Amino acid sequence: MYRKRGVAAALGAALLIAGCSSGSGDDKEGAAAAQITQQPKEADPFWVNPDGTAARQVAAYLKDDKRAEADQIRKIAEQPTGEWIGPENPEAEARGFTEAADKAGRTALLVLYDIPHRDCGQYSQGGAADGDTYRAWIDGVAKGIGDRGATVILEPDAVLHLVDGCTPDEFHEERYDLLKGAIAKLKALKNTKVYLDAGNAGWGHPDQVVEPLKWAGVDQADGFAVNVSNFYSTKDSIAYGRQLSAKTGGKHFVIDTSRNGNGPYTGGETNERWCNPPGRALGEPPTTKTADPLVDAYLWVKRPGESDGECKGGPKAGEWWADYALKLARASK
Repeated sequence: MYRKRGVAAALGAALLIAGCSSGSGDDKEGAAAAQITQQPKEADPFWVNPDGTAARQVAAYLKDDKRAEADQIRKIAEQPTGEWIGPENPEAEARGFTEAADKAGRTALLVLYDIPHRDCGQYSQGGAADGDTYRAWIDGVAKGIGDRGATVILEPDAVLHLVDGCTPDEFHEERYDLLKGAIAKLKALKNTKVYLDAGNAGWGHPDQVVEPLKWAGVDQADGFAVNVSNFYSTKDSIAYGRQLSAKTGGKHFVIDTSRNGNGPYTGGETNERWCNPPGRALGEPPTTKTADPLVDAYLWVKRPGESDGECKGGPKAGEWWADYALKLARASK
């Protein structure tokens, strides 16, 4: 159920920040016009992409003299959000993002979402063709990161779909092996933290996922991530995470607060309440100063304003949807 950025957009951004883009002068001028800067490092050490989708939207609104709209989207553009690594050029993308973050004195936030048989045929179906392809992809990401600082959110949905019956039994053993291997590869890097996705406060009972998380290698990770691309409140997410932490040796965790300002949507069809729900709002800004010592950070793993899929009038999964972004920003506290 998690949605990622379009591959072409992610690669284009990576190459641009690495200084290898052949993008037009208008694109570069537009990004500069948005004047996006970094957040104070002591509270928010994560890198803000000054040429991200939201920053370009700010620039476009300013060009059209829509200053009220630009001010709203700036709420998104000025916060660090996850960079979802695409399948084609993982080394180049990871290098581009981490080099740009390093030059700014910040840490890159990367999301890895390419596990084989991903998303069980839903809006973000796909992933690597097979296990060997995935391992090569992880190797590319690791080479791209190198010794630079990175915080990695590993494979949204991958463990939960083993638990809820969505992923067929014949793929379980390989998936556990791939996740353990990915954690080992990334944790061998000098300055990389890894958080394995562990679902959200509304999916089921924490006891159901404890053993699968261990089989997937959470003991070797820095911790786990909760509420990725979802809408559950920070309070409920902390409660869920603390239950998991108590059963995984006190592991720390991070929470995706990108769109949880108004909590989860309770109307419409139950099976698609997560998909572009109306009336949602931006949540707490990313920070390492959280309300609980077990919570390492509030993060915006999902980029607010990117579609969850072709539902409720939305574009394809991962595509920017300016109208939805404006509604999230306007509803934020």
